[in-house]
Amino acid sequence: MSAPATAGPWDALRPTVPVLAAGVVAWALLFRPEIARAVATWDASTAYGHCWLVLPIALYLAWDRRTAAAGAVPRPTLWPALLAIPATLAWLAAERVGIMEGRQLVAVGFVQLLFLVVLGWRLAWAFSAPLLYLFFLVPFGAFLTNDLQRFTAAFTDIGLQITGIPFVMDQLVIEIPEGTFYIAEACAGLRFLIAAIAFGALYACLIYRSPWRRVAFMLASCVIPVIANGFRALGIIVLGHILGSAQAVAADHVIYGWVFFSTVILLLILAGLPFREDRGEPPTPKPETAPPPATSALWLAGVLLAAGAVVGPAVGAAIDRGGAGVPVVALAAFVPGPGCSTSGAQTTTWSGQRNALRSGVQHFTCGDFSLTATIAVFPARANPALPIAVRRTAGTEDLAEDIVTTPLVVAHTPWQLVGTQQPDHVTASALWIDGNPALGGLAGRLRQARTSLFGGDFAPVLAIVALDGDGAPMDLRQRQQAGTAIRAFLDAQDGLNEHIVALARAAAH
Repeated sequence: MSAPATAGPWDALRPTVPVLAAGVVAWALLFRPEIARAVATWDASTAYGHCWLVLPIALYLAWDRRTAAAGAVPRPTLWPALLAIPATLAWLAAERVGIMEGRQLVAVGFVQLLFLVVLGWRLAWAFSAPLLYLFFLVPFGAFLTNDLQRFTAAFTDIGLQITGIPFVMDQLVIEIPEGTFYIAEACAGLRFLIAAIAFGALYACLIYRSPWRRVAFMLASCVIPVIANGFRALGIIVLGHILGSAQAVAADHVIYGWVFFSTVILLLILAGLPFREDRGEPPTPKPETAPPPATSALWLAGVLLAAGAVVGPAVGAAIDRGGAGVPVVALAAFVPGPGCSTSGAQTTTWSGQRNALRSGVQHFTCGDFSLTATIAVFPARANPALPIAVRRTAGTEDLAEDIVTTPLVVAHTPWQLVGTQQPDHVTASALWIDGNPALGGLAGRLRQARTSLFGGDFAPVLAIVALDGDGAPMDLRQRQQAGTAIRAFLDAQDGLNEHIVALARAAAH
């Protein structure tokens, strides 16, 4: 008689596969806007191109930890499903404030909860490294760009003082006898920092076992690239001084940056090798002898989590349905002003979709430049992300390789002058929330989020004045002239603020 077949170390996990697969599919359907936005960002931004590698790396880390999970039996844990309630409320808060990165972080958090609820604590801990690595799928950290630019400028300032090279600095512009350098967004080091942190997490998971060594290496991966980018910017300016031409060096600064970044990563690897702990086989956990859980318990855990996750998106959709639509109102009109002429009659467009907006468009010719002026009116209870998205799209900020933002105050109204490169574009815009010009940032988002929830007396209004063009390259002088022409056009708009406040009030009723 043949002996009965023994169960393999992974047999206990087989009942969880359909539950986890169904949970991942439901998750992808529920959070498809967050997934689509993340993928679009990976494709458009060089700072997040490494995100395409995150999922394969997470799968490799899961395979690397197969020994720690061998023999473990899934233990569905129902009470962590209660965490879906605060998580979905956090998603709703991020959605009402219009912070897509917050929505994406919560969405990845639901993946962690799914595996914890279905697999239990032991297996979730065994696969914690690949699960947590999934947070690098979120294109997060763009808010650090301005701080990184200022740090690089301050670092360069100190470095040039030490080297004795004569220079004049005006915020982010550095002028030496051989030419002018500008610390743009591409020079801030964000792409190097994000990629270094992702690499540092992978290296720490593979090379170290001690949590303290992993944390120390990841901290080094955060700090060293920022300081190294300061040396890179300083080195480019010093090299321009030595070669006698700033333009010759600046033309290849991106290439120099990647070579420098690769060198920094290599040095990080070499510095971490003496402390490695990956030699030898990790201890094999003792197999569990208890019977696996019933299939019904696995499905119950997944269903409870899904029920909690759907609350936030359902509430957000209900709020949008209740506040959609803009009444027919007379849109405020711009005037040509000195040196400008109207190129055509005002046209009105209407988007009949959810969170629809109504906009009026005018065209002007001001000397050598053609300008398009737009007034966009949104529903009073519109999501704050909608006017911000329209503003970024008008300024081609989502497509540009580099962005320069300059505050502009016209008749006590704060405007935002945005110049982009590749494509080259110049745009000025101002946003009114609650009947007042908004400076933007979190405070403005919170004000509009409150109105979106409880209603208000004013609808959001966005005014945009953009340079007409096909995005062809412009030199610094042309961009400055375009900004001057837009400023002169705005100076001629007497009473525009009063017109827009009245328009915002009429559109809210």
